[in-house]
Amino acid sequence: MKELIIEALTDNLPTVLSFLDEELTAVNCPKRIQMQLDIAVEEIFVNIAHYAYKTAKGIATVRIELIEDPPSVDITFIDNGIPYDPLAREDPDITLSAEQRQIGGLGIFMVKKSMDDVKYDYIDGHNILTLKKGLVIR
Repeated sequence: MKELIIEALTDNLPTVLSFLDEELTAVNCPKRIQMQLDIAVEEIFVNIAHYAYKTAKGIATVRIELIEDPPSVDITFIDNGIPYDPLAREDPDITLSAEQRQIGGLGIFMVKKSMDDVKYDYIDGHNILTLKKGLVIR
């Protein structure tokens, strides 16, 4: 398992994505899966940067665990910002036009649809969100 502890600032997104991509490249992750993971990681990290700490600065921890059998990756985000379970929000009605839909929720909806599993916990003052994704194209 590898871990990156970084200020939760949108300016640090390139560092987070480089950290992820370095690990995925080392295991020959298919480009399509890497792109899905990059988009999901961007969505989660930017949400932490924008909303977890309100006006204060805070820290985000990004953990990457590569699993051999079956080939997969767990990416865990940990912050001690405002408790918030993004999975508790109702999915947006994508059958409605963009003008008719309520604002927000589309990013986490896309994350949930593109990952094999997404799990949220709030433990000891920490938001813990884990993304799971297989590294084999089916």
